[in-house]
Amino acid sequence: MTSVLLVDDDIELGEMLTEYLGREGFEAVAVGDGETGVAEALSGRYAIVVLDVMMPRVNGIEALRRIRAQDSRVPVLMLTAKGDDVDRIVGLELGADDYVPKPCTPRELVARIRAILRRTRLEEPSGSPSGPLAAGLLTMWPEKRGAEWNGAALELTSTEFNLLEVLVRNVGRVVSKKELSEQGLGRPLARYDRSIDVHLSSIRHKLGGGEGRSPIQTVRGIGYQYVKE
Repeated sequence: MTSVLLVDDDIELGEMLTEYLGREGFEAVAVGDGETGVAEALSGRYAIVVLDVMMPRVNGIEALRRIRAQDSRVPVLMLTAKGDDVDRIVGLELGADDYVPKPCTPRELVARIRAILRRTRLEEPSGSPSGPLAAGLLTMWPEKRGAEWNGAALELTSTEFNLLEVLVRNVGRVVSKKELSEQGLGRPLARYDRSIDVHLSSIRHKLGGGEGRSPIQTVRGIGYQYVKE
C-alpha cells in the first residue's frame, strides 16, 4: 500500500484527510508540526509528502528546505494559501513537485497525489527497459531516473526530471506549456500557473546557470524548446 505523510498543524483536517486517503487505498500518517514532519519525511517510509506551508515554528517552506538539504528526492506536494504566489514560487524553487491552494477538496488532493506518483513511477510497475536519451551534453536514463550533464551526475527532483525528459524527447521542437503541464506535471495547465516557468528556471541553473547559452530556450507566448548544440 502506498504511504502518504501529511504534515499540517490543523489536526481536524489531518484526521479527515487521513480517513479519506485510507478509503482511496492509501496508508496515510498525519503529523502536526514541521520538525516532526522533516524527520518522518527523511525516514524513507513514505512515497510522497503533503506539506502545509502555514505552520508555527518550523513552517512548510523551512521544512522543505531541510528535506532537500539532505538530498532527499521524496516527492513533496505543498498546501499553500489561496492566491499566495510567493509561497508557491519559493516552494517550487526549493524543490516541491507541485502545490494545491487551500481550501481544497480531498478529491482534488488525491488527484494531485496520484498524478505525482504516476510521474515518479511509484504506483505503476516499470515497463521494459529502455535505452538512454542523449542530447548534446545531456544524457538521461528514464528507467533509472538518472541524468548526467557533461559527464557529471545531475540532481533533479522528480518533476524536473519529467519536464526535462519531455523536452529532450521532443528535441528541436517547441513544446507548449499545455503539453508540458499535461505530460510533465500530470495535470491540465491552470490559468496564471507559473509552475512550469519556475521548474525550468531551476533546471537551467543546474545545467550551468548563466555560463553560455542554455539548451532550454523560451519561445515567448508558446512554450519551451530544447536545442541540441
